[in-house]
Amino acid sequence: MNQSNDNNGDSSSHGNQGASIIIRHQVSPDDRNRYETWLRQIITTAARFPGHQGVHILRPVGTDQTFEIAVRFSSQEQAQNWLDSDQRRELIADIRPILAQTEHIEIHSGIDFWFTPPTAQSKQPTRWKQWLVTTSVIWPLTMLVPLAFQPLFRQVPVLSAWGISHGLIAATIVGLVVYVIMPRVVRLVAGWLFR
Repeated sequence: MNQSNDNNGDSSSHGNQGASIIIRHQVSPDDRNRYETWLRQIITTAARFPGHQGVHILRPVGTDQTFEIAVRFSSQEQAQNWLDSDQRRELIADIRPILAQTEHIEIHSGIDFWFTPPTAQSKQPTRWKQWLVTTSVIWPLTMLVPLAFQPLFRQVPVLSAWGISHGLIAATIVGLVVYVIMPRVVRLVAGWLFR
């Protein structure tokens, strides 16, 4: 498998925190439809592997032609099993001819991948910036998500029980942060974050 594998997250010591595989593919506009079809196929295949927890895709915007795919697994070992699998190797061989560059792969533990510098020349953001960005994302969610659940809790009172309601709210906030909001926020503030 032709790839670069930069493990900037020192995930070997954090196997129990889960692992995110960050994959970047550059695809020309002429080949985008073929790539999108292939992408659906490889996502479906990855979902069948043990420990798979979900996929988030950032598609190219403007003149950028880079797809960024984050595939989450329960452990570093399970993530590596997917990367090394025959199924993935065959799918990559199918799409390799239309990739503008060799695919770029990183594996990160916990939330490290959010704050990975976009280039080798960029420096790792300071801890206070990571704290500020993470807090600015989670703070409004802790106010809005519980409000959004109130109608459901009134309709199904058992879900409003102590512990159950907290679990539903926490799971929703974490899901929104990991898969929807944080990747976009970090990209938006990257100029300041990695300065």
